[in-house]
Amino acid sequence: MLPISLRPDGRRAVVVGGGNVAARKVESLLAAGFPVFIVAERIGDRLGSLLLEQRAEYVQRRYESSDVNDAALIVAATDDALVNADIVADARAARVLVCDATQPERGDFTMAATVRIGDLTVSADSGGGSPAFSRRVVRDLAAMLGSQYGDAARTLTQMRAHLRESFPPEERAAILRSLAFRPIAELATMQPITVVCASRRSPLAMIQSRAIAARLAERGIATTILGVTTGGDRHQERPIDRLGSTGVFVTELETALRERRADYAVHSCKDLPSTLADDVTIAAFSVREDPRDVFCSDRYPSFESLPPGALVGTSSPRRRAQLAALRSDLEYADVRGNVETRLRKLRDGDYAALVLALAGLNRLHARAAHVVPFAVDTIVPAVGQGALAVETRADDEAFAELLHSAVNDDCSELCVRCERAALAALHAGCSAPIGIHARLADGLMVVDGAYACDDASIRRERIERRVATLEEAGALGAELAARLQVRRADARVCGAER
Repeated sequence: MLPISLRPDGRRAVVVGGGNVAARKVESLLAAGFPVFIVAERIGDRLGSLLLEQRAEYVQRRYESSDVNDAALIVAATDDALVNADIVADARAARVLVCDATQPERGDFTMAATVRIGDLTVSADSGGGSPAFSRRVVRDLAAMLGSQYGDAARTLTQMRAHLRESFPPEERAAILRSLAFRPIAELATMQPITVVCASRRSPLAMIQSRAIAARLAERGIATTILGVTTGGDRHQERPIDRLGSTGVFVTELETALRERRADYAVHSCKDLPSTLADDVTIAAFSVREDPRDVFCSDRYPSFESLPPGALVGTSSPRRRAQLAALRSDLEYADVRGNVETRLRKLRDGDYAALVLALAGLNRLHARAAHVVPFAVDTIVPAVGQGALAVETRADDEAFAELLHSAVNDDCSELCVRCERAALAALHAGCSAPIGIHARLADGLMVVDGAYACDDASIRRERIERRVATLEEAGALGAELAARLQVRRADARVCGAER
């Protein structure tokens, strides 16, 4: 037996019979939303009261074979076994689902005892063997569950409608599962609201913004995404470090926050400048994707296998400096555009290889023929690489707390706060040729730093220390910056070492 739910969609249900059994079937069908048509020679008191309320249409006569026409389903509930058998045969011939209330095994389906709790329908089915017991079960369940379960079902119905509009099918199920297993009292009292997320328009940025929106959806908060074009997106023909300011992928998103066109913004953390304006704040850091930089090529299996003079594309001064320190015999050139655009240029033969962030490839499920990550102590990643930062207005403390509870990953927060503290102490921006990466395991934080000097050398430092608080993480980052001894006048510092 397969329990199913059948939507009426305006289709007629026919009940043949006028006694108490027929009345119970009519009540169930009406509760489910079916238009009901009753055929009966005699109408009992229980069914008569329903008809007085004008809740169903009826004719008072014997059953006729044409009664099955245009029916979505039919219920045989007379006290005549031969008539019921005729109804089953006629329904089968007309390909209409039929229930024989007197001999359940003869029909296509049985009708479960049902109770509605708000938007929630609870059913129990004994296969027709004990209808009275089925009714007892649903009454007991209704008493045990209470109205909260119906309110919780209403919340889930509302969020399902939002998810259908905002997320691709492959992302919806996981969100609904997570939401469905939140405490019933919380689900029942949720008042779904809609907030606006400012996001860059690129495919990767939209995936990242939906990842944050999904965490909020699990708390009953619907998100509308506002696509924003940033300065970095408008001027893709120019190297990022020559656009004349820090935060080239950030400024317009923050403007949307300030103008209250958006409630929060999602950034690739590595795009953020080392310090923020006083009127905005980072409310949360996501779980970190793989932070490593990665070698990509369709022709060469590894960075080491590239022939001298091969052209390597990268838009990052940090990557270029560290790569050149490893192999000065290669040519390095800027490559702009979103990840798919860069990979297309690689496939077209414009470059022998690219070096990209592995996190972006993973989120896009994109690949080249050869993809080989660099160890984090070989090519030290950018500050915050792999993590997403969720930014909101500093004066919206309640919403910032909600974002933090829904999205924040404590390990990512400690590591990225350490990295950003180092970058801020170095007075450097997000496009400076500096790599800083912290990782945490069992309370021990290991942080690597690499800075490109004017003489093309790379200054490196590493510190290992036990860290448990944001203050300790920030202090460790500041200590790393002090050891690197780099300021904006880095030529003087590096020159002293030559």
